[in-house]
Amino acid sequence: MDNVPAPPQQLNIEIAEKEAEGVYSNLAFISHSPSEFVIDFARVLPGVPKAKVYARIVTTPQHAKMLLGALEDNIKKFEAQFGAIKTYGPDDKNIGFRMGDKPAGK
Repeated sequence: MDNVPAPPQQLNIEIAEKEAEGVYSNLAFISHSPSEFVIDFARVLPGVPKAKVYARIVTTPQHAKMLLGALEDNIKKFEAQFGAIKTYGPDDKNIGFRMGDKPAGK
């Protein structure tokens, strides 16, 4: 008997009104352990010395890597349609997502 793959199951995803509104974030903190990644999404405003975390995502290392791949794929598609996304160097404003001690994208 041949091994015939089962047809993919349809996944219905619901989103509540509050989550559908989204949350703006211009700062992320990422930490990890051997079993999970924690991503805190915060918002910082110019002239305000305090930032607030608005969302925390806890995920597995495998899902974090899959998210990275999905983001890379979508950024390539975005740039193909709209042009390169400009990132700022260390001499520019230090507000935004960062990787280690360097601004993201550098």
